[in-house]
Amino acid sequence: MRSSIAEVLKEAATILENAGVPEARREAGSLLSFVLAKDRTFLISHAEDQVSDDSFERFREFIERRAAGEPLQYITGVQDFFGREFRVTPDVLIPRPETELLVEAALEKVGASAPLVCDVGTGSGCIAVTLLCELPDSCAVAVDKSTAALEIAGLNARNHSVADRAAFLVSDCFDALDSGEYQFDLIISNPPYVAEAVVAGLQREVRDHEPLVALSPGPDGLSIIRRLLKEAPAFLKPNGHMLMEIGFDQGEAVQSLVDDVFWSMLDILPDLQYIPRIVVLQRK
Repeated sequence: MRSSIAEVLKEAATILENAGVPEARREAGSLLSFVLAKDRTFLISHAEDQVSDDSFERFREFIERRAAGEPLQYITGVQDFFGREFRVTPDVLIPRPETELLVEAALEKVGASAPLVCDVGTGSGCIAVTLLCELPDSCAVAVDKSTAALEIAGLNARNHSVADRAAFLVSDCFDALDSGEYQFDLIISNPPYVAEAVVAGLQREVRDHEPLVALSPGPDGLSIIRRLLKEAPAFLKPNGHMLMEIGFDQGEAVQSLVDDVFWSMLDILPDLQYIPRIVVLQRK
């Protein structure tokens, strides 16, 4: 017997709540919206409409996956970032609101210029692609050591019509780049920064499903940040900027790593919870 949208949502929300999924009703609504290709307003205004058998079976499968801890974004394959839709898979980190602040800070620094940008550890490409969309005269080199991630980043660049201004390269930080060939106006990165000991305590959605290589670089979480601080000056024009996202408790440690021979520390900007999150540096 077919069930109505309201009945299906109620049952699914109960399943997710019992599985410990936060905001169970909202998550169920998001998944049903995706399955039916309708927005939330439709679900409310058509609450008594019947859900087809095919849609119900697909929805039930998605609810089971979500109840088991798989992130909503990996189930639907999409995540909104800076007002645009990005494809995501388990090969890439799910874009987060904190990283939107990183992009905002970068846009403020470059102004209306036409920068050459390097996005280190590009993952889904959300940072590089967004900057290219917001700065129509800019170009970007996006690097990642994961070829699977670069495939997703390239897809997102094509979907947003900026692929002709982007190069996606397999590289562990700057290893595949030649400083004689590349001199950037802006280097930007959301590097892996979670300390190894903290990984076990992360939400199951993050710990069990997002790529570990994009989350943690090892013991203290600072190894990639150290590399960026040491290696980036060779690839950055004088007075160029480097912006990095850092962990919630890493502000003081990162400040102590900054070599004032090469860098001027301009700021560490807070996130929406007023936690120091975005490091803003300028090449001397």
